[in-house]
Amino acid sequence: MKNTCFAIFCFMSGVLFAQQDPHFTQYFENTLFVNPAYAGSRGALNITSVHREQWTGFDGRPQSSTLSIHSPMKNESVGLGLTLVNDAIGPMNQTMVYGDYSFTLKFSEKSHLALGMKAGVNLINLNTQELTTNTANDPNLQSSSNFRVNPNFGFGAYYHSEHFFAGFSIPKLLERSYSDLDDPNRSIEQRHYYTILGGVFNLNSSVKLRPTCQVKMTAGAPISIDLALTSILNDKFWIGSMFRYNAAIGFFTQYSVNESLRIGLATDFGIQQIRNFNSGTFEAMISYDFSFEKNGIRSPRYF
Repeated sequence: MKNTCFAIFCFMSGVLFAQQDPHFTQYFENTLFVNPAYAGSRGALNITSVHREQWTGFDGRPQSSTLSIHSPMKNESVGLGLTLVNDAIGPMNQTMVYGDYSFTLKFSEKSHLALGMKAGVNLINLNTQELTTNTANDPNLQSSSNFRVNPNFGFGAYYHSEHFFAGFSIPKLLERSYSDLDDPNRSIEQRHYYTILGGVFNLNSSVKLRPTCQVKMTAGAPISIDLALTSILNDKFWIGSMFRYNAAIGFFTQYSVNESLRIGLATDFGIQQIRNFNSGTFEAMISYDFSFEKNGIRSPRYF
């Protein structure tokens, strides 16, 4: 276990200038994580949680969990949210806690542009007891843990209408150091740029198609592109597939238990060499809309 974790940590040290934020097969369920302008856009108090187990069977594998809570306020132009994320790989564990604020401009009854800000902290813990080293009494590893608190903030814009949405965001503007180990300027939280877009189209009275795309960019790494296509049957069954450019293919299914509750499962398989050493990746999702209006949820929400 320790040797494997050390290998992962060495690998991470080489890519801390690369993509750092966790990937999700059901990325479209984690919009608030990357874009604060999404807060309140569902027109109800929403709670969504996604848990991801990546590269199962591999010691020190990445494990990511998110919990997002958001709602419009009494003044429906204002939305507030809270995002909690825990991301672990090998000896490193990150917990991100962010508050989200959005203000919506209404162009028409069904056409809105929201601007948002998020602020919070990234709590980073490196358990050095999980590491092995070729250097005896390495001074950088004398303590049993290396803990940092990195405050940060970001912003986003999100446009949505009845059948289309698009957004751009930078969830963490500050590039903060991950660790005091070695040169702190080497291992930093890279600034990530997100673009999301998608829509919903009626094929007939019982079938809808929802294509979505997420593009993630950061300095020193290839562009990450996620594409997904979902078939929605009778507003009950959601069945789809996902493709992450040069990285993975995935499949997911969701079920709307009622107008408020939706649950989902997903899996993806890498198309790189590491696929030969693990049993794939799995996700579970649950989402619930609380409505405080007498007439309940106003309409099904597709994004």
